[in-house]
Amino acid sequence: MFRIPRHIGIIPDGNRRWAKENGLQKEEGYAFGLEPGRKLLQTAKKFGVQELTYYGFTVDNCKRPKEQVKAFSRACIEAVKSAEQENVKIYVVGNTKSSCFPKELLPYTKHEDFENNCHAGNPKVSISQHAKEMRVNFLINYGWEWDMKNNWASKDIPRVDMVIRWGGMCRLSGFLPIQTVYSDFYIVKDLWPDFKEEQFEDALNWYQKQDITLGG
Repeated sequence: MFRIPRHIGIIPDGNRRWAKENGLQKEEGYAFGLEPGRKLLQTAKKFGVQELTYYGFTVDNCKRPKEQVKAFSRACIEAVKSAEQENVKIYVVGNTKSSCFPKELLPYTKHEDFENNCHAGNPKVSISQHAKEMRVNFLINYGWEWDMKNNWASKDIPRVDMVIRWGGMCRLSGFLPIQTVYSDFYIVKDLWPDFKEEQFEDALNWYQKQDITLGG
């Protein structure tokens, strides 16, 4: 492949539908999305992707039954901790003032300049090492209206080259509206817990065929 997207957005949809199809309670599906997230990160690193942004959960998702809210919050905490073990720079964006925001993730919301500062989990990493690391962002208790009303709280996240959404739905669901203004959008019909590395590779192959003009 000659052209790898620098920054890929990931919408991991279909956890609840997967749980229902497999005879489980809806809230049980989120835990089965953790291993796919780790595998995707490792695959993206292998292909040289510089940045990933995962859509964790939204402000609107918190209107769901409390057992589901607890389950996806717990899954997001575990996802961030798991990603940290992959030697990546972590940044979490979301409404930290809400009771729905997991307090365990507050240390990851402190963003200055990743080229000159070390992420919360590894304070001894040098600047030169940082330049080689992948950056992974998580949108946790995020909402596009919240983002807009808070002086674009996500402004430190750069433009997204491609968005990949699992679960077959053809919509962004409020995912970083400014950064995705010129994003190519790839849909995977399979549900997120059924992630396979080939799905990601198919998306990269599809991206090779797109005419990237950025409006020019």
